[in-house]
Amino acid sequence: MHIVKRDSMVWYKSWLIRGAAIVAALIVCAIVTILMTHQNPIKVYATMFSGAFGTQRRIWNLLQNLAMLLCVSLAVTPAFKMKFWNIGAEGQVLVGGLATAACMILLGNKLPNGVLIVVVLLASILAGAIWAVIPALFKAKWNTNETLFTLMMNYVGIQLVSYFSMYWEAQKGSGQIGIINQSTRAGWLPSIGEYDYLLNILIVAALTVGMYVYLKYSKHGYEISVVGESQNTARYIGVNVKKVIIRTMILSGAVCGIAGFLLVSGTNHTINTTTADGRGFTAIMVSWLAKFNPLYMVLTSFLLVFLQKGANEISTVFGLNKSFSDILTGIILFFIIGCEFFINYRLVFRHAKKEVK
Repeated sequence: MHIVKRDSMVWYKSWLIRGAAIVAALIVCAIVTILMTHQNPIKVYATMFSGAFGTQRRIWNLLQNLAMLLCVSLAVTPAFKMKFWNIGAEGQVLVGGLATAACMILLGNKLPNGVLIVVVLLASILAGAIWAVIPALFKAKWNTNETLFTLMMNYVGIQLVSYFSMYWEAQKGSGQIGIINQSTRAGWLPSIGEYDYLLNILIVAALTVGMYVYLKYSKHGYEISVVGESQNTARYIGVNVKKVIIRTMILSGAVCGIAGFLLVSGTNHTINTTTADGRGFTAIMVSWLAKFNPLYMVLTSFLLVFLQKGANEISTVFGLNKSFSDILTGIILFFIIGCEFFINYRLVFRHAKKEVK
């Protein structure tokens, strides 16, 4: 037999393959669960579901985490579609969050809350865009390796957050930043009714639709696709490749800045080195599994967040080591990633020809 790349596959067939992969993963997880823990796998799966949807609070928490992961995934997607491997979303989110925290601390008592939120948002977008455009400029001018460049800038961003966290702690004299403007709520995103996270979710939903339209129907989206397919072809048809790289990375960093703003101003109301919580790296998997389609990213983000919440609940309820829940998550992700092979390629079997006498 030999492997042949598929030209295309009908969308429902590809999702049937993914569904079959998830079913196969659950069967393997059930076998592993019985062998390693002697627990009923049906109860384990029910506990996973309860961990994500058991109460209204858990549902809203899941939706909030889904929105934040989706926001970062939307940020890296334009760059990935252009085949600019932006591994620096973690740092870009942190820098955006740092700008948010700085504005909240320095301007919290000096501006009306509505004006302050606008200033905070603009500062976050600007900070994220600047952090992303630096490797883009080096790539466009000197063809540097963007993977290493953006990865290293993550660590610079982490150390900047660490430095200013200690600086603000020393100013307060309490040894910790704590909740910023807890008494006045200056710079906090307002709640809609009883739902603290609803505004965050609505903002990310609007970004998702906007990014889908931008990539699929705009001239900029077309240029991103052409550059991703072949830079030489793009130059041949008159596309300014350097301009597209810089413009796209500004957009990517700006959306990361919005994610940092939502995490600090709309969710945690504080800043530390774990604010991004690894979403910059998880977003790579979300974007890739969804084939850079913002609408499909809603599903892949949901899957990863659901697995994370469910795995944590398994550890708590059954008293298992957290490593076991990570094993189950890893098995499921392995099957999901592996099934992409059968979506993109097919096996062709060679049959021996019988000699005609």
